[in-house]
Amino acid sequence: MVEQEVVIVNEMDLGRKVREMGRDGPNDFHVLSDFDRTITYALSNGGKTPSVISQLRSDPKYLGQAYFDEAHKLHAHYYPIEVGNLPMSEKMKEMHDWWRKHFELLIRSGLSRQLISQVTKEKPLHFRNGSLEFIKLLNQRNIPLVIMSAAPGDILIEYLKQNDLLFPNIEIVSNMYEFDEEGRAIRIKEPIIHTFNKTEVTLDSHPIYKLIEKRRNVLLMGDSLGDVGMVEGFPYKNLIKIGFFNDPDEGSLDQFKKDYDVVLTGDQDFSYVNKLMREMFGK
Repeated sequence: MVEQEVVIVNEMDLGRKVREMGRDGPNDFHVLSDFDRTITYALSNGGKTPSVISQLRSDPKYLGQAYFDEAHKLHAHYYPIEVGNLPMSEKMKEMHDWWRKHFELLIRSGLSRQLISQVTKEKPLHFRNGSLEFIKLLNQRNIPLVIMSAAPGDILIEYLKQNDLLFPNIEIVSNMYEFDEEGRAIRIKEPIIHTFNKTEVTLDSHPIYKLIEKRRNVLLMGDSLGDVGMVEGFPYKNLIKIGFFNDPDEGSLDQFKKDYDVVLTGDQDFSYVNKLMREMFGK
């Protein structure tokens, strides 16, 4: 377990951004965040917290033994590539292959809206302490929260519904399925978002862009080096990047300090994030 610490890379620069964002107010501000192991904890019960996608492969009762075996086989093959030392161009190709194969496997195995509802009720997520308060505060102040995730977006949305968090200020940029009239998944929509291609998913192609294009002060949160690319192409004025350094497999602390303004080590809660929000906009 990594020791809990708040690492501020440049206190003077961070202080300047906080003051400017505070002066500009919440109407010029929005949040851009990853979901798995950013809004949720990375660790629980002595192991990694299940991601949204891994909830489906956690039990063969949901989609059958054939799906369970094949999904774990894909994970065993591709996960070492994800955390290994291959050039990024090769990693991106391999991750795209993994995501597509898994999404297509889900379709063949019978993924449906009914099953999504069942899984999200039986397999709750472990939200970071303070994260629900943070999301509700954004809604109260009409601050857009854009969640960009490599997870299946339909499942992520259902988790937000289950926790009464699907507020009108939230926009999900994720992997979405098309369903037939009976609620069965029939295809995955393009583009596929995976761990390493968030720099390629520019927000100006999404309906949310009209709402945030004049909100040039941005708080970005993620738990991997790839997450900093979520803001790619957005003409921000001030940007504060907070990285949750949960797992040394995701990169070294030194690498995180190069890419993020603040690094929260040791799988922390949202205390620091909420403190920063109060500094900018009051209670």
